[in-house]
Parts: sequence; C-alpha cells; structure tokens
Amino acid sequence: MIEITRETKETKISVVLELYGKGEAKIDTGIGFFDHMLEAFVKHSQINLRVVCQGDRHIDDHHSVEDVGIVIGQALQKAVYPVRQIERFGNATVVMDEASVSCDIDLSNRGFLVFELPIGGKVGEFDVELVEEFFRAFALNMPLTLHLIYNRGKNRHHIIEAAFKALAVALRRAVTPNEHAGIPSTKGVL
Repeated sequence: MIEITRETKETKISVVLELYGKGEAKIDTGIGFFDHMLEAFVKHSQINLRVVCQGDRHIDDHHSVEDVGIVIGQALQKAVYPVRQIERFGNATVVMDEASVSCDIDLSNRGFLVFELPIGGKVGEFDVELVEEFFRAFALNMPLTLHLIYNRGKNRHHIIEAAFKALAVALRRAVTPNEHAGIPSTKGVL
C-alpha cells in the first residue's frame, strides 16, 4: 500500500493506493464529474484508491484536477517502479455508446503524453480542458508514455469516460505479472 500527501498553497491532497486491488474507490475531490471519472478508472484498473482533495475551488478546479493527477502519478510510480516481471506495455480501446477512445501505454519510466481528444466546453460545471491537464500531470509524474486517441463520438461525457476507462484497462494489462519477463527492456533497466 502506497500513501502520498501533497500540500501547497492551492491544494491539500491525500492518496492511498494499492496496485493489485479489487477496484475499490473512495474519491472526494469536491468535483462531481471528476470523482465519477476517477471511480471509473479505479473500477476498470482494479486498483484500490482513496483520494481526498481540498483545493482552491473558489478560483476554479484547475489546481485540484492537476494536483490530483500529480499525486496519483507519484503513488503509481512508487507502486510500479522499478519495473520487473510485468508485461510493461498495455493497450485498450473502450467504447461508450457512440464514443470510442484508444489508449496505449508503456511503463517506460519516461513521461510523455499524446492527447488527441477533440473536446472542449463543459460537462455540467466541469471544464473539459482540465481532462488533458489531468492526463499530462499523471503521465509526467508516474512517469509513463501515454497515448490517448479519439476514434469517434460526439458526447463529451462519453468521450472522456471512454478515455479514463481505456487508460484503466491498458494499465491493468501493463502491470499483469509475467514471471518470465524479468526486466522487460533490452537496456536491462527501466
């Protein structure tokens, strides 16, 4: 079990993460749609995750969303690295009604994000531009190589939820134990 806290002038965040869990979530960021996305991520990645965030939401949700991405990424970094005896690569395409999003990841220990979701505006009160901020913070702080690619869809909620679920399934596949993999790199280290 990994526990991380982060406190700045903008946010106070506590994360408890268990990599090989049962998909149990206790999420409280104060941002309803974001909590829903994190709960979907947890369910389909099968990690156990508790997140509590108190942020400067009187300004907007940006700091809370980005900083939660930072802390979840840091917790996964401690849980996954150094990479040994796991698959390392994972991918998934997830559909949600008319929407389809593909995710490819490499537990490379190098942070990189390709984000190709044509979304803007709001879902309820949630600023959709914060989705990319979350994934960037997550990818750079884990670190991993993360590609999220839009295939089709019109409903912003569906597209975003498909992206979170696709990351979840890809991560679950990448951390699948493989006793024959050793260190899955020709470099001998990740």
